[in-house]
Amino acid sequence: MLTGKTVVLGITGSIAAYKTAYLASALKKQHCDVHVIMTKNACEFIAPLTFETLTGNKCLIDTFDRDFKFDVTHISIAKKADLIMLAPASANLIAKLANGIADDMLTTTVLASKAVKLISPAMNTNMYQNPITQDNLRKLAHYGFEIIQPATGLLACNDVGEGKMPEPEVLFEYILKHLAKEKDLIGKKVLVTAGPTQEAVDPVRFISNHSTGKMGYALAQACMLRGAEVTLITGKTAIAPPRFVDVVQVTSAKDMYDAVQQQADSAHMIFKAAAVSDYTPSVSYEHKVKKADDSLSIPLARTSDILLQLGSSKKNGQVLCGFSMETENMLENSQAKLVKKNLDMIVANNLKVEGAGFGTDTNIVTIITKDGLQELPLLSKFDTANRIIDTALELYQKEI
Repeated sequence: MLTGKTVVLGITGSIAAYKTAYLASALKKQHCDVHVIMTKNACEFIAPLTFETLTGNKCLIDTFDRDFKFDVTHISIAKKADLIMLAPASANLIAKLANGIADDMLTTTVLASKAVKLISPAMNTNMYQNPITQDNLRKLAHYGFEIIQPATGLLACNDVGEGKMPEPEVLFEYILKHLAKEKDLIGKKVLVTAGPTQEAVDPVRFISNHSTGKMGYALAQACMLRGAEVTLITGKTAIAPPRFVDVVQVTSAKDMYDAVQQQADSAHMIFKAAAVSDYTPSVSYEHKVKKADDSLSIPLARTSDILLQLGSSKKNGQVLCGFSMETENMLENSQAKLVKKNLDMIVANNLKVEGAGFGTDTNIVTIITKDGLQELPLLSKFDTANRIIDTALELYQKEI
């Protein structure tokens, strides 16, 4: 996802510097060109050779280093960078940058660059909470730096509080948010539903399905990476929702219906990927239903059809995408659903096809619109999500 992108990692003197090695490795695995600039204090915590081995690029430390090809290095790196992440960022570095001080390779490069700048403070809790440090962080935010809030926990000094640098996986997601995809959905509001619903029989048991939420979560993440403002309404799943989206947790089909109704009017695109129960117990018992010798019958009632309601009240210019999981007559059933529910597009797959269906990291789908259909090959759910979004964006641009 980061092929052709250049990221500069700036590292200061903090025990958290070891985490940045994992971040550099993750970036390289995404084919990113990674350059590391270290302060002299940072070299006391981790060797420059570590980063040179991981990135394949010389680690820069000294502004006046003579062992390089002839160019003004801090200027050339500053121009080349798509993004600069300062992690860990000490109180000293934060103070320097907030006041325009450029007295080493790292600060001169940062001040010379017009790239996106992310800063991850890492220090003792009292130092982080010091009003001077907080004022400096506000100044940097004013100047366009994105401040990554530190984690809370046990610090290297054995104090407990905020000031820990987040884990490399978290920092990696911040970088992906800015660089992974073209921002062709900026200004768009997107609503995604995902996961199963649970219909309570009693306080112990419920009726549900096998949905894991993976397809809906992939859609929410892909829309976010493409610049959209995303609301994800999700049933209970075992996977973590993507960062940087507004998550609304629901349980039952009625919960999801109510949440969707609150959000639908403002959405430019709606992806209805949740597996909503079609039926719910007519009565939910207050106490656990005891086992009996004879069989148990549970009367069921139809739940509200969320997709049908969305189609009947669809706003001008709004793109509505439904999902259809079938075990037979996939195309016929899905095309009928497209018409009946007034959808702009529907994504169909067959549960019996290997690589598709619940719980997998891949999918094989057919995207159906009023103008025709597009059969996609076996793809990851993230790549499938982007192909679905491409079609939705084409339809949206035609609508407006």
